[in-house]
Amino acid sequence: MALDGAFVHFLTKELKDELCGARVSQIHQPNRDELIVAVRTFNGNKKLLISARANSPRVNFTKNAPENPASPPMLCMLLRKRLCGAKIFDVRQPDLERIVFIDFDATNDLGDPVRLTLAVEIMGKYSNVIFIDENGLIIDALKRVDPTMTTQRLVLPGMKYELPPAQNKLSMLNCEPSEIVKAIVGREPPEKLNKAILNIVQGVSPIVCRELEYLITSGEELYTDEFDSQYMKRLDYYITKLTNAVRDFNGVPYCVAEPKGKPKDISFMGITQYGTAMTVTRAESFSELLDNFYLERDRADRMKVKGQDLLKLLTNASERISRKINTQRAELKQCADRETLRIYGDLLQANLYRIEKGSPFVDLENFYDENMSVVRIKLDPSKSGSQNAQKYYKDYRKAKTAEQILTEQINLAEKELVYIDNVFDSLSRAETERELAEIRAELVQTGYIKSAKNKGKEQKPLPPLKFKTSDGFEVLVGRNNRQNDTLTLKTANNNDIWFHTKEIPGSHTILVTNGREPTDTAILEAAKIAAYHSKAKDSTQVPVDYTQIRNVSKPQGAKPGMVIFVKNRTVYVKPEIKEVE
Repeated sequence: MALDGAFVHFLTKELKDELCGARVSQIHQPNRDELIVAVRTFNGNKKLLISARANSPRVNFTKNAPENPASPPMLCMLLRKRLCGAKIFDVRQPDLERIVFIDFDATNDLGDPVRLTLAVEIMGKYSNVIFIDENGLIIDALKRVDPTMTTQRLVLPGMKYELPPAQNKLSMLNCEPSEIVKAIVGREPPEKLNKAILNIVQGVSPIVCRELEYLITSGEELYTDEFDSQYMKRLDYYITKLTNAVRDFNGVPYCVAEPKGKPKDISFMGITQYGTAMTVTRAESFSELLDNFYLERDRADRMKVKGQDLLKLLTNASERISRKINTQRAELKQCADRETLRIYGDLLQANLYRIEKGSPFVDLENFYDENMSVVRIKLDPSKSGSQNAQKYYKDYRKAKTAEQILTEQINLAEKELVYIDNVFDSLSRAETERELAEIRAELVQTGYIKSAKNKGKEQKPLPPLKFKTSDGFEVLVGRNNRQNDTLTLKTANNNDIWFHTKEIPGSHTILVTNGREPTDTAILEAAKIAAYHSKAKDSTQVPVDYTQIRNVSKPQGAKPGMVIFVKNRTVYVKPEIKEVE
């Protein structure tokens, strides 16, 4: 998905209408790639998210502001010093470039008025947010670019700000539709229509180019040297329509989503090219569309960065345990022939008189075999027949003991691997730093992380997630393994219903009955919530076990979140994201 220049054109207009005249009340920097600018507008307080993330760069109003760090970074403190209290003068975009300038009327250290600017460059992995002074000089940036990184365009404090190199494309703001049509039809060498539009027209993304081709050709493949009069008329009509929409700010925010509800793409025009394979919905605003589209992706990225140490720890632990299990299984396989060792000992003991000292082997009739087959038994020439028999008995006992120990160790290691998978699942669903802190505390408790010498102030544990079924039953969901234990073993009543995905890592889910008989609807919806808060949230058929809390218990010495249960039933559900939310 690419946030194209035309989309930014409509977004800039939307931001300008709301922000001009607003005052900055606070600035936060949740992480190295994002800024949150809190503003007081004529329509109330709002938060402006400015992101330079490689896979989700943008600027939009947000209702899902990320958690702030305990101490602000240096750039954040600089922006607070220079911009807090400043009035937003303008929001502008150069041509149809993916750049948004936000101009502020502020004051310097002497109290003199100055015009400061934030340049938000929305360019994939090259995205950046650059702070510029009244003379066009760079004050600082989210991502500094020095000569070791590139020699073409440096971004360093004190340097003159320069726009990124312009693309050699036609702008719908400056060119007539007929010029664009002429450039497409005369394209050399010939290429597919959607590719030609993408390479010629500034500010349009691949989905818009494919949509124009679909509208013009009704889904047929068309090259730029195949235009007849009918196609020419349709090309001219739709290029003119697109150009007028951009010039007159007539774009409408649309989201394209997969049947399961997962967002796939965005656009400023209606999308019909997917037919019934995708769903297309209209958003209230361009900001709302971006905020919802990137919500899940940003949350996962933020937590991935903040929980990188935990992810690495769990990955290493999982790989180590898996290698250990494979080694032990190989050793266990070798113990499978232990009965042969005992039989050889018995045969040697019964035939001592037939064994000549110094012989490397002996052929004996196997009286354990109905056919009395002859087996050749290897001997140690330096030992007597009796000593060779005792050696086989000793190897048999050793193999038997090893099998018992290895079986037990493999069982324990497999349980540990299940626990690690559960922690992985909790980590993948963590949304705040407090949730990460609780997972970290759990790993300290279980010995995977060394306890810190200087313990900070312990935070109050987070409450479980709460939901309500359509018929009024409350549903509680544990955020991590320790909370799962508390929820199941302490909070829940014996008559409440416990849910968990069958043999799949996930959260303990409790249907609170309050003495009432749970309805079939409540059980089905609680099972969907349990499936959604598991590793199988993207599956279509998820088995969920459920039983009364009285039937759930925790084995002595079991790791957090590990329980056993009886008298359970299983229901198969499809976790619907929108329904659960």
